[in-house]
Amino acid sequence: MAVIPKILVFAGSMRSGAFSGKTADVAQKELAMQGAEVTRISLADYPLPILDEDLEKEKGVPDNAVKLGRLIAAHDGLLIATPEYNGSIPPLLKNTIDWVSRVRTENGPAFRPFVGKVAGLCSSSNGHFAGIRCINHLRAVLVRCQLEVVTPECSVPDGGSAFDADGNFRDERLNKSMEHLCRTLIETSHMLSTRA
Repeated sequence: MAVIPKILVFAGSMRSGAFSGKTADVAQKELAMQGAEVTRISLADYPLPILDEDLEKEKGVPDNAVKLGRLIAAHDGLLIATPEYNGSIPPLLKNTIDWVSRVRTENGPAFRPFVGKVAGLCSSSNGHFAGIRCINHLRAVLVRCQLEVVTPECSVPDGGSAFDADGNFRDERLNKSMEHLCRTLIETSHMLSTRA
């Protein structure tokens, strides 16, 4: 019996109507169409303080970081849709990754949520560059956290006009890009889960 890969999808922005949120919605639909079991979350449901080692020493890793870590650990892969802030990773997303990377133990045994997971990346912006500077920075950070990041990506330019009234991409090239990314993410997630 084929194993159905479990993919966690979220955006790097909490803003209402964010292009990254719309892109994550497209990814969620595409992954489900291709047979993945998809969990879509919002980082708004996991608020975290700015990473502070003094705070960590005093109070430990915040509960929401641990909850997110457990959720990530329960999935085979991640799909992250990020906006671009000043040519790089938005603070919400970077802070979330940094806190989750601090999760080390859960009731004693070693627990490192990111290690061995596979990630697919999307970016978006209101300009023509489609967040490609950010996506390269995000890829480097995730590799440093010991995730395997698939090569295909989906970068959405001109976010204000990229989506139709139903939330789908207007451009067929973007649809093909998302289809390719999701297929590669599912295949790689399946390969890594069967290898484990």
